[in-house]
Amino acid sequence: MEGGYHKADKTEFSECWKISWRTPYIMRLSLTAGIGGLLFGYDTGVISGALLYIREEFVEVDKKAWLQETIVSMAVAGAILGAAVGGWISDCFGRKKVLLLADIVFFGGAIVMAVAPAPWVLIIGRIFVGLGVGMASMAAPLYISESSPTRIRGALVSSNALLITGGQFLSYLINLAFTKVPGTWRWMLGIAGLPALIQFVLMLSLPESPRWLFRQNKIDEAKSILEKIFPADEVENEMKALKDSVEAEKAIEGELGDGFLPKLKSALRSKVVRRALLAGITVQLIQQFVGINTVLYYSPTIVQFAGFASRQTALALSLVTSGLNFVGSIISMGFVDKYGRRKFMLVSLVGIIACLVALGVVFFQAAATAPAVSNLETMHFGGNTTCPAYLSAPKSQPWNCMSCLKAPDCAFCASSSGNGLHPGACLAVSNDIRSTCRMEKRTWYTEGCPSKFGFLAVAFLGLYIICYSPGMGSVPWLVNSEIYPLKYRGIGGGIAAVCNWSANLLVSETFLTLTNALGSAWTFILFAGLSFIGFIAIYFVVPETKGLSFEEVEKMLEKGFKPKGIYFKGIKDETNEENVSPSSV
Repeated sequence: MEGGYHKADKTEFSECWKISWRTPYIMRLSLTAGIGGLLFGYDTGVISGALLYIREEFVEVDKKAWLQETIVSMAVAGAILGAAVGGWISDCFGRKKVLLLADIVFFGGAIVMAVAPAPWVLIIGRIFVGLGVGMASMAAPLYISESSPTRIRGALVSSNALLITGGQFLSYLINLAFTKVPGTWRWMLGIAGLPALIQFVLMLSLPESPRWLFRQNKIDEAKSILEKIFPADEVENEMKALKDSVEAEKAIEGELGDGFLPKLKSALRSKVVRRALLAGITVQLIQQFVGINTVLYYSPTIVQFAGFASRQTALALSLVTSGLNFVGSIISMGFVDKYGRRKFMLVSLVGIIACLVALGVVFFQAAATAPAVSNLETMHFGGNTTCPAYLSAPKSQPWNCMSCLKAPDCAFCASSSGNGLHPGACLAVSNDIRSTCRMEKRTWYTEGCPSKFGFLAVAFLGLYIICYSPGMGSVPWLVNSEIYPLKYRGIGGGIAAVCNWSANLLVSETFLTLTNALGSAWTFILFAGLSFIGFIAIYFVVPETKGLSFEEVEKMLEKGFKPKGIYFKGIKDETNEENVSPSSV
């Protein structure tokens, strides 16, 4: 999962409700900007369902796993660039302008995808959508945090994170709604332009971030916005606090120097920052290498791997996993402050590893019990329709459905009798042959085989999401918001976020290739192995920051630490020498 997270406790949410009820303008600001998070989540989820229908329309996409991966992952590549450009534009021209620009780019990308006559045009549209997502992912949390009262800032920024998972859930509902509509995937992808258009119109009537205006010496404009957010007797105090904060921020910038490289060099000279970066980058990389975006981007395809060839069924079952992800985000916000960041991640990884191993076992069993290929069933469709590899095989008798699907450009047409587990036909992939198979009330398989273990795979997929979302889904972002010294928080968090996006790109660009090369079972076992390595890495390099102030975290990193049980006592137990490591990073 991509996106930001800001700590907010129950008191803050209660206060947020009271203040928003008295001052609806605050909620208007945050929810309008939060549509950027909704777009973020929608784009993440919608492609997984749309891909099923894109493969139907473009035979070359169905035949080439790398082309499917590129269609999916180019939005991630665009988001990396969009986040980098968006940060610079937001500093130069304002948060509001970045959100408006993101809406324009996202809307244009949605239209390009909706009318794409060929896969390469679809890829261009995905890049533009990714640019919009990347810019919004940077600007929306900034705009909300800088336009919110301090005491409810965490709750309002957290609402942006909730809208991301809400957007993912919405995308699956939209996918299901358009399964019977002519144009299917074009509507699924094109309708994403509607919330972008709504946000653009709403943002036109909203002001710029008061903090950005103050930094540009537009003091009166900043004050007029604060007067709409705060009671009249609090405005002057907020103006003073804003002035002090901006002056401190400018002082830090002057100390670090202008430009990225001087700031980076200054950061890397600090032992504390190096240790913080090690922990922050570790959790961000592990968040991706547990394989979460294979589920978010390809969940209907994985459901098809499990033997559910029906696209409607695959989308309906995927909707469950998306809903669980949304629920998990809420659980995390309610309990992470009670049980701790490190413990939440470690327990989460134990569940993730167990589920991935179980998925591997289920897919092993599904492959071992795949229905056989019948020569009689295959010849029933005529010699010109038969899979070429099956015809040329010296011994075709041992072939089963999995053997057929592994052959180039071949598909399995299930038996018309029984439940599909009887011997079927191994045929060449083409639109005409697929239609002939379906006209006989048979099921056409290109991604997975009929299996009696299918529901087990879906059940473990749901458990995987339940284990992932509250822990590894949200906590890495929270850790990165707490672990860096104040003056290096921007550059530290930025580096960790780029690592997260890059790992996301790597995983999404290679998943189908891995399943083709290793098989579904070994691919999940591979992710289980990476998750185990992640468990060890977090145990040894990531400290517990629960209940510690930023200053206490900095002192703990200065001393160094060693793991002891699930928690680090760190600065809370300075006499415990067992927690202090003399080594430097």
